[in-house]
Amino acid sequence: MSVHRIASRYAKSFIELAEENNKLERIKEDVESFHSAMKSRDFVLLLKSPIIHNSKKKAVIKVLFEDKFDELTMAFLNILVHKNREAYLPDIAKEFLVQYKIFKHITTAKIVTASKISDEIVATIQQKLESIQSTDEHVEVVTEVEPDLIGGFVLEFSDWLYDTSVAHKLELLQKEFKDNPFTSQIIVR
Repeated sequence: MSVHRIASRYAKSFIELAEENNKLERIKEDVESFHSAMKSRDFVLLLKSPIIHNSKKKAVIKVLFEDKFDELTMAFLNILVHKNREAYLPDIAKEFLVQYKIFKHITTAKIVTASKISDEIVATIQQKLESIQSTDEHVEVVTEVEPDLIGGFVLEFSDWLYDTSVAHKLELLQKEFKDNPFTSQIIVR
């Protein structure tokens, strides 16, 4: 079975369990914290190591998260470690966050601009995106600054990419000139 399939099944089960216990928002916060802990390479290597015994892994998870996480989250983590599925925890956490957005009908839109844009512009874009049929009920807008765009913006959401950047237009223009079979016959006298 593929890693994505395993992660997807555990994430879906965990979302359903959290929803049944009316703790979905609390569990989401725990998963976000756990997902950010995955940025530590040493922690990920510890979880994936076949040499380190499960009891040590459980002890490390307990020390790191017990007083910060809900008991449901801790029980879920302990079950995964007990079943030797701890190597999949980074993928399960990532998939949980993806499925949470699907469950809550949230579309994430990414706006890349050459310079920082104001909160009013972000709010206006968010309202426009919420009014179109290509997005879910709620839109979460993430902004990023990339000076190489020169001007304009790039908007990504779902399977859509809308690129109005100056850099993209220059690239298209360069390609058009490169592929142009016309050769100039102008003679300078």
